[in-house]
Amino acid sequence: MSKILKSNKFQKNDEIKWEYASPGIERQVFGYDDRVMLVKVKFEKGAVGSIHEHPHTQVSYVESGVFELTIGGEKQLLKTGDGFYVPPNTLHGSVCLEAGVLIDVFSPHREDFL
Repeated sequence: MSKILKSNKFQKNDEIKWEYASPGIERQVFGYDDRVMLVKVKFEKGAVGSIHEHPHTQVSYVESGVFELTIGGEKQLLKTGDGFYVPPNTLHGSVCLEAGVLIDVFSPHREDFL
């Protein structure tokens, strides 16, 4: 029987280390199991989340800041309180226009983040 992959039941912001993601971008991995993962991503103004794709479904919430998002070739300006959905295997990326934080949910979890 294989071991079940999962985080602790509770995650405290002050106890989760920020990890380098790319220039001007850091992330904290919160709760996860093999089916879902919550990640907080902090962007400096001007930081670029390069165009990429992955097999995971992604749903994100703009906690703060202003972002130009591109999903499947369509661009939108999103600000605090907005959200977006990225289907699996869809090219997407962002440019941070005003420093902020995205809350990302992935299904299944991102093995590359652990």
